[in-house]
Amino acid sequence: MRALVISGGGSKGAFAGGVAQYLMEVKGHKYDLLLGTSTGSLLIPHLALGKVEKIHGIYTNVTMDKIFNVNPFIVKKRDGVETVAINHFNVIWQFLRGRKTFGESKKLRKYIRKSFTRAEFEELKHSACNIVVTVTNLSKNECEYKCIKDFSYDQFCDWIWISCNYVPFMSLVKKGKSVYGDGGFSALVPIREAIQRGATEVDVVVLETETLTSPRAVGKNPFSLMVDLFGTLLDQVEKHDITIGKLSAKNNNVKLNIFYTPTSLTTNALVFNKDAMKKWWEQGYEYAQNKSEIMSEVKEL
Repeated sequence: MRALVISGGGSKGAFAGGVAQYLMEVKGHKYDLLLGTSTGSLLIPHLALGKVEKIHGIYTNVTMDKIFNVNPFIVKKRDGVETVAINHFNVIWQFLRGRKTFGESKKLRKYIRKSFTRAEFEELKHSACNIVVTVTNLSKNECEYKCIKDFSYDQFCDWIWISCNYVPFMSLVKKGKSVYGDGGFSALVPIREAIQRGATEVDVVVLETETLTSPRAVGKNPFSLMVDLFGTLLDQVEKHDITIGKLSAKNNNVKLNIFYTPTSLTTNALVFNKDAMKKWWEQGYEYAQNKSEIMSEVKEL
């Protein structure tokens, strides 16, 4: 059984889309199981349907206005480099309303429902393919996996949305007695879950470089510093997930094909720049192609 795992990574998900496009359209990989965390959860339903061009259009046209109904960020460009500052008006407004987060992402919820139709959901639910998204139960301090087979259309769209909610910058969602947020806080790269569900070969897209290519820039204000600190913490979750995933693969004789980003794509994955994301999609495709060619040459030797 072949599985595709796509990590969290915000706007960098465009790179994963390019990798998946090459693997599916050129290499002919067909997946029985697709697992996604955060931005990965947005990609996998469309990839499972084989609608690569559709998800390419969605990713390369998304903007901040399609995600946030209350945007906590102001994006500034200095010397060609995008930096993030706090949107004081929106953040203060959130505090005055008694909200627990700096921003809200209810527009993303609507965008998910608009781009992933009920008919597409039904097609996937009744197919042999399994679609699983990762969420974090903050009340219980644990990871939960939500499979498309177990939910209605409205429920599953909500789980996709919740998987992407990078709190405290995006919405905090209460379901039943628990509060949920981004799946990346508990399982950024859910390789082990794919193996536990029966995968014998796993293609993994990790939306970070394998090693740190240059020192991290530390935020120049408290808000950007908080974003950088969250990034550092998620890097540690990622390394843990990959280490555990490799160990699980070795113990279960599972083949892992891991695709990292060859360079650091952005310092803030919560900034959605259409031109940059189009470029990253192309880079993902080219990277997967080059890696595949190198692996073929090694096998021949």
